[in-house]
Amino acid sequence: MRTDRTFTMIKPDAVANGHIGAILDQIFKSGFKPVAFKYTYLTPELAGKFYEVHKERPFYADLVKFMSSGPIVAAILEKDNAVADFRKLIGATDPSKAEAGTIRQLFAKSIDANAVHGSDSDENADIEGSFFFSAYERF
Repeated sequence: MRTDRTFTMIKPDAVANGHIGAILDQIFKSGFKPVAFKYTYLTPELAGKFYEVHKERPFYADLVKFMSSGPIVAAILEKDNAVADFRKLIGATDPSKAEAGTIRQLFAKSIDANAVHGSDSDENADIEGSFFFSAYERF
């Protein structure tokens, strides 16, 4: 029986700043189990496709440029109530408004360079996870 799953990315800023291990430590200590995991790079085309939902927003071009600026870590995580629990763990998009001890409060530099992505719904978790991982890459 499948439990809840969510999708996350450790973004280029956190990777460049050497925070992969510390972020993963917090994720795993919070009870999340990796189901799929990869260290990869988004080309501008792939970043544009992943964030296509924001194409009409004024920040889209900058977001695509940022997300293709360096390697990322993509993962599907499993835990009961995964989406909501992960959103709580990472904190507010703006790290200055994130609760103490959340991943973004600890590791993000700004609202734009906010260290991690976390799916906002079960539906988006499935869509985003499928963008990065085939069925054969999930355990």
